[in-house]
Amino acid sequence: MTAKNTICVWYNGDAEEAANFYASVFPDSHVGAIHRSPMDNPGNKADDVMIVEFTVCGVACIGLNGGPIFPHTEAFSFQIATDTQQETDRYWNAIVGNGGAESACGWCKDRWGVNWQITPRVLTEALAEGGDVARRAFGAMMHMQKIDHAAIAAAVAGEQP
Repeated sequence: MTAKNTICVWYNGDAEEAANFYASVFPDSHVGAIHRSPMDNPGNKADDVMIVEFTVCGVACIGLNGGPIFPHTEAFSFQIATDTQQETDRYWNAIVGNGGAESACGWCKDRWGVNWQITPRVLTEALAEGGDVARRAFGAMMHMQKIDHAAIAAAVAGEQP
């Protein structure tokens, strides 16, 4: 059964490669059906892979090979919650180490230009607490690329770096 709401991510001919990578990195992720173009169109030739159904951490997605006309921006990102530094490191290093790029405050970009937020729960919980705890955690985060769990926990506790 097709999900009522599915995230559609636009690719420039490499949706299947991206979906396979995501399925290899993230839990509860897999590649489903692959649909080929029934005829030539602006983004594909007949029989090219046009749509790839995939799931990332339980979220249904499709990759649409639509061509180069719409590049990715930070206006869309996958946000992955992590529980440990090891988990944060694993996802971050997989994305960045596979031709991606680091950004700021827990954001990185994969080799296909899709943006990811690798976000430790220690950070989101501190921000949800509000007040001084949120200010300290947010202030610490602003100086990071990949989030450092211990540094966020120290900031939450009011400890100086």
